[in-house]
Amino acid sequence: MKMPELTPCERIDGGFQVKISMSFPLRWVNSYVLKGQHGFTIVDPGPRNMDTEAEWAHVFQQLGMSFEDISDIVVTHHHPDHYGLAGWMQQQSQARVHMSARSHKEAMMMWDAPESTVAMENRLPSFFVQHGFPLEQVSALELHIRQAYLQVNPQPEITVIPTGMDARLEWGGRSWLPVETGGHAPGHVSLYDPNSGVILCGDAVLPQISPNISLLPGSDAQPLRSYVDGLQRLGELEVAWAYPGHRNPFGYFRERTQALLAHHEERLDKFQQLIQPEGSTAYELCIAMFGGKLGIHQLRFAMSETLAHLVELVRRERASMSETDSITRFYPLCRQ
Repeated sequence: MKMPELTPCERIDGGFQVKISMSFPLRWVNSYVLKGQHGFTIVDPGPRNMDTEAEWAHVFQQLGMSFEDISDIVVTHHHPDHYGLAGWMQQQSQARVHMSARSHKEAMMMWDAPESTVAMENRLPSFFVQHGFPLEQVSALELHIRQAYLQVNPQPEITVIPTGMDARLEWGGRSWLPVETGGHAPGHVSLYDPNSGVILCGDAVLPQISPNISLLPGSDAQPLRSYVDGLQRLGELEVAWAYPGHRNPFGYFRERTQALLAHHEERLDKFQQLIQPEGSTAYELCIAMFGGKLGIHQLRFAMSETLAHLVELVRRERASMSETDSITRFYPLCRQ
């Protein structure tokens, strides 16, 4: 197993960027280790498996620290590649785990026990089938969700991150302003230090790739609208240097928020053009946009991204949808 490369975060005093391995195509998630007066704070510890547990053992050895030195664990959002190790690490260290109330709600919805009727393993396949997803791929989708569930247990006890412009959080020798946004994940929290212009932005803004925007049953009914609103608020911050959840730190934060806004407007236009006059299912449009050779992992995200854009087209009255024979189809509407 290849051990992670430790990258000093030059603009975070006493901080380190740690690359924790995850599945292709992202390959790693950025965790951040911040050293404060009362111990270390770990931001987004990564997904849980035997390899990542061993990687953290290597990190602790390199930094001369142990579980007992961890005072706080911060989770920007509930996805397994960020949230997964939080409960396990809390058990080893007794550290507090911080995330937003909405993000914790999403975690409970997504990662409830598989036997639960509200578990995503039971809800997502039928939701996708309603939108044209092939029945023969349902078992693969169920297995994919089950495997993700294994990466997030045990789940942690949570200390809720406060919201609002008056909230300040003292971690790693800095006073952070939590900025809660949605779209990629409801309740996603970025940590912004107004004094230095540093932001730990999780997956809200990524330097080279567009964060996935997913419509999921029981979650945010308008995720793309939420994401756009969040990007506009983040773009107003005076950010000098951004530390993202994936890829490398970057200094063009505001420009990147504008590029992501433009990207989604272009994608909305493309989806509208792809909708057939006789009606199209979300699955048909997903394949038309992203191709038909996706593995189940990428297909799940592509399908959810497609649905996020289609419901935004409906909200903007650029498309309509209706259900016939238990299948939902989208229809084009002329732009005003």
